[in-house]
Amino acid sequence: MGACGPIACRPSSYGEFAAGALEHIASVGLRHVEIMVPPVDAIAETRERLARLGLTASSMHGECDVTRPDVPEQVARQMPTLAAFGCPIMFVSVRRDDVPPETAYERLRRAGDIAADHGVTIVLETHPDLITNADVALETMRGVDHRHVRVNFDTANIYFYNHDVDAVAELRKIVPYVAAVHLKDTDGGYRHWHFPALGEGIVDFSGIFAVLDEAGFAGPCTLEIEGIEGEHATEDLVRKRIADSVKYLRALGRF
Repeated sequence: MGACGPIACRPSSYGEFAAGALEHIASVGLRHVEIMVPPVDAIAETRERLARLGLTASSMHGECDVTRPDVPEQVARQMPTLAAFGCPIMFVSVRRDDVPPETAYERLRRAGDIAADHGVTIVLETHPDLITNADVALETMRGVDHRHVRVNFDTANIYFYNHDVDAVAELRKIVPYVAAVHLKDTDGGYRHWHFPALGEGIVDFSGIFAVLDEAGFAGPCTLEIEGIEGEHATEDLVRKRIADSVKYLRALGRF
């Protein structure tokens, strides 16, 4: 069995059928999820629902808008919620747009200080323009230079946003900075929205896990199954892709 941390799933993988996502996630044997940071008035209800299903929030999708100067305050407002769930990872998608790199780095550094005070690590998704690929991510990580600001490596986005890349090679370049992973398969096409069940695309997940294991990675690995552009998605199809992906990971000995 591999040494990575929790295997989780994003309820958003269920798309329009997300209402019953948590129940289905629990039914296929997963015990961890990556949920949105809930509003304050939904904390108690969300905690009760997760507990009833035997689920834990291994990461939460929050906000960290580096185009705004009040990033530390924005992040600080979310920290009590992460603490209420005992969640150590806040996943964010960040763009600096016209903000100068050094300004974005400084804002992320200040956000990292806030997160560190609460035992939380902020992980930046594999998205343009700060974590587009390994080289860009390295530049960002070295510029921010904060132990509580790290990378969420997405195994499919690395193909979606880049030409002529290999996910395993890209991960190997930046694995010391990776604190969370999205497990997503793809046909490898640039800007091609084709994200099937794990094992049905080109991602070398055995190679991915080998790099993570060698690095002693212990963060969450979260299923993100986003479907295929143009298809008619049904609830049965969506649920089957999640179940098939879990079976695939079991066959790889991941849990």
